[in-house]
Amino acid sequence: MEKPNDLGTSRLSRREVIQAGAGALLGSAAILAGAGEMARLSAQGPAAVQATPPPATDPKYPMPPAWNRELRQLAPNVYAYLQGGGPGVSAAGVSNPGMIAGSDYLLAIDAAQGPIPANAFIAASKQATGKDFGRLVNTHHHGDHVNGNQFFTHAEILSHPYCRDECVKAAATTPKMWDKVPGVAEGTEQRKLVPPSVTFKDDLTYFIGGTEVQFKFAGPAHTWGDMMAYLPQYKILFAGDVAFFWVAPYANNSYITKWIEVCDKIAGWDVDVIVPGHGPIGGKKELAEMANYFRVLGVEARKRYDAKMSPGAAAAEIRLGRFDNWIGPERLIMDVVRWYEEWDSTLTPDYNAMAVREATIEYNQVKAGQKKVSEMIPLSRMEALADPC
Repeated sequence: MEKPNDLGTSRLSRREVIQAGAGALLGSAAILAGAGEMARLSAQGPAAVQATPPPATDPKYPMPPAWNRELRQLAPNVYAYLQGGGPGVSAAGVSNPGMIAGSDYLLAIDAAQGPIPANAFIAASKQATGKDFGRLVNTHHHGDHVNGNQFFTHAEILSHPYCRDECVKAAATTPKMWDKVPGVAEGTEQRKLVPPSVTFKDDLTYFIGGTEVQFKFAGPAHTWGDMMAYLPQYKILFAGDVAFFWVAPYANNSYITKWIEVCDKIAGWDVDVIVPGHGPIGGKKELAEMANYFRVLGVEARKRYDAKMSPGAAAAEIRLGRFDNWIGPERLIMDVVRWYEEWDSTLTPDYNAMAVREATIEYNQVKAGQKKVSEMIPLSRMEALADPC
C-alpha cells in the first residue's frame, strides 16, 4: 500500500514498485531497441518510465558537436551513412549504417531502424553507385540495426548466431504495421522483422571490388553477438554499437568489463577512422573516451554499491563531469544497473527491464525529494543483512 512521507505526498513501497511493473515495457533502452524488440520485451517487462529530470549538463565542459545526415565517402567504394544528430536533436534510435561498393553489388553494414531511414540509405547508396545491395551484415540484434532488414529485398542477410536467435524471438511479436514515428515511419507501411538467414561466429572476410572487409566478433561487449567490419587497407573500422561517440552508451544487453577490454584491444589495431553505431565519425581517441565513460561511472557506482545503495539512488547522486554533457545522460541509470549486475554475479545476456524501471523510479523519487538515500537499500540487500546465512 502507499505510505505517507514527510512532504504530505504518497510514495510506493519498494516491494510495490516491483509489483507495479507488470504491464508494458522497459525504459529509455526501448527507444533504441526498436518496436520489434520493444514488443518482445513488453511481454516480459515493466511499463516505461523516464528520468525526471535527466542528469544536468556541466558548464565547465564542452557540449557535443552537431553532425549532418549524409552519405559520406571515406575511401574508394567505402561509405558511411551518418544519421545526423547533436545537442537538442531527438535521435536516440538512429544508427549509422555503412556501405561497400563492389563491381556487381553493394554490401551493407546494418539496416537502420525503420522505413524512412532504411529507404533513404538505400536510395542514397544506389544514386552514388548505380548498384543494388546484394548482402547485408547486421552488427547486432537491436532494432535500430535490424528493423530495416525487410527493405533490403535482394540481399542475403548475415549475422552472429546470437543476433539471429534474438531476431527470431522478436519476429514473433513484431506488429503487422509500422507506428507513425517522425523520421522513422509514416505509419502506413506493412511491417515484418526479417532475421538473418546466414550466421557466422568470427573471421569472415569479403573481397568486394578490391576492398578487403574483415568481419570480427567483438562480443560479449555491447551485446553477446557484436560484429565489427575492419578494412585494413584503408584503416577503417565500422564498429557498430561497440562505439558511441559523444552519445552516452546503452548498456542494456552489455557486459561492460568485456566491452572496455574490446576498446583497449582496438587501441592496438592499425585503425585511423572509426564509424560508431551512434555519433559522428571519430577514431581511437573517441573510442578511448567512451571506455573512460564506463571507467568513471564504474568508480562512482562501485563506491555506492559498496555502501549498500540501490542503483537508482546511486544514479541520482552520480556526476560524471564531461560525460554529463553527452547526448542521453539519463542512460547512466541503466548503465549503473548493469554494473551492479556484474558485481552481484546476476548478469545475463538479457536486458533487465524491471530493474531499470525500478531504478528509474527510485532516481525520480530522490530527485523529487520524496525519498532519502538511506531509504534506498534494495530488498535483496536488506534480506542479506537480516539473514547473513
